[in-house]
Amino acid sequence: MTAGRTDPVVRSPYGAVRGRYERGVAVFRGIPYAAPPFGPRRFRPPVPLPPWDGVHDAGAFGPTPPKPPYSEAFAHYLSDPVVPGDDCLNLNIWTPEPAPGARLPVLVWLHGGALTRGSSAVPVYDGHAFARDGVVCVSVNYRLGVEGYGLFPDTPPNPGLRDQIAALTWVHEAIEAFGGDPGRITLFGQSAGAISIGALIAAPQTQGLVRRAVLQSGPPEASERTKVRRMVRRMASRLKIPATAEAFAAVDRDLLLHTQAEVGRLSSPVVGGPAFGIVTDGDTVPRDPLQALTEGGAAPGVELLMGWTRDEYRLWLVPGGLLDRVDRLGAVAFAGAMARCHCGSEVPRGYRALHPEAGTAEIVGQLVTDHLLRIPLHHLADARTEPSYAYEFAWPSNLPDLGSCHALELGFVFDTGEVPEARKLAGEGAPQELADEMHAAWVRFATDGDPGWERWDETHPVRVFGDRAPDAENGLAYTAYGPRDRELALWKADAVLTPEEFTPVRRLRRSGALRRH
Repeated sequence: MTAGRTDPVVRSPYGAVRGRYERGVAVFRGIPYAAPPFGPRRFRPPVPLPPWDGVHDAGAFGPTPPKPPYSEAFAHYLSDPVVPGDDCLNLNIWTPEPAPGARLPVLVWLHGGALTRGSSAVPVYDGHAFARDGVVCVSVNYRLGVEGYGLFPDTPPNPGLRDQIAALTWVHEAIEAFGGDPGRITLFGQSAGAISIGALIAAPQTQGLVRRAVLQSGPPEASERTKVRRMVRRMASRLKIPATAEAFAAVDRDLLLHTQAEVGRLSSPVVGGPAFGIVTDGDTVPRDPLQALTEGGAAPGVELLMGWTRDEYRLWLVPGGLLDRVDRLGAVAFAGAMARCHCGSEVPRGYRALHPEAGTAEIVGQLVTDHLLRIPLHHLADARTEPSYAYEFAWPSNLPDLGSCHALELGFVFDTGEVPEARKLAGEGAPQELADEMHAAWVRFATDGDPGWERWDETHPVRVFGDRAPDAENGLAYTAYGPRDRELALWKADAVLTPEEFTPVRRLRRSGALRRH
């Protein structure tokens, strides 16, 4: 490795790259890990790049994968920059010591965005703070939407997940040259990124590549093939073409993105609908990832940190006024939630008994969040013999109605609360001390596997970040340990609820109704 303070050069197994020093940290952006996935490679598995000659300049973010923009309502809260170009299978590295022999822990970030949006160029995901604190941070771009998760009869499924496997393999082989320890790689991701991580650590191709994993607001899961296929067929119908990869590859990218956005505009985690997702494929995903991790012995030795935000659903319902609309729907909304969660009417009645003051949207939102996210993560922690840790993010946004919504914790984890893009969700005046706590926990977990609180056991400890007042029910401080979410009390500890509150729910639990998912 040769380096000047303004121009670090690292010689990796794939070729030399020139980065930049920024605020005392070496940064390498836009490093390609696979060939551009277009032309004859469109909709196909990623193709490795041969080692390059010369020095690749890594001074700027590389192209972002094709994606439709957020709707105006969501763009008010979420940023999603676009960098044009074909070479979109690229990654970025922040390192405090760009030299072999440093053997620093490594964090590899997979962004969220429902597998249709997002990129590593989002300013909230800047890895400087991790490198500042002694961790090599890597962020990855991967194909999205129909390009990455379309299901076709003439090409292998899950090319976006295969991109992630290719990136992880690249990191494992090259990160030592950048100061990282290939034996201490921690995957971390949020929402669709966390769902991807569940599939990655269960995939046969990644065994031995990952030491630890952080799943933020996303459980291991496989989508129904019929649901993904329906999305592709609806797009094909609008485009008046066959539902094949060959036919889709001939369509202009912008037209394809516009069609994808139109077909998927009514999909959301709460209401469901056709959407893209990871599917079982007999290869990278031989079985449902949650089953593989809880019953099949997948990912032996991989330690887990997992959690959720207290009001995940508010990011799905607040933009566009859906929160008020669901409240007005009343019984109709409950019927939709029962269909979404495959449960009977006794389940929402149990939630209503626990929260008689809550509106319909809050009950529906928490019920669906439990079904889709919290309960699967709880089952995963229960089933693992390796150390697992759980957290809840409870600090409410300073913006109206968002509460502790989906994705709000990211500015705290990355310690990037000062960037304008983080304030789009948090508002002004987000507490720096909370960022210090969360960021330090992620650094500790990547370094030695202990984020700083009790590991999951039969008492089900949950680290709560960011509450603003003492807990009147159990006397714990808001940043103390212990179960806080009342619905999750069913699977944590009966003592969290008073006998009067718990009676209707205990009856439901005996019947098995609250364990259906």
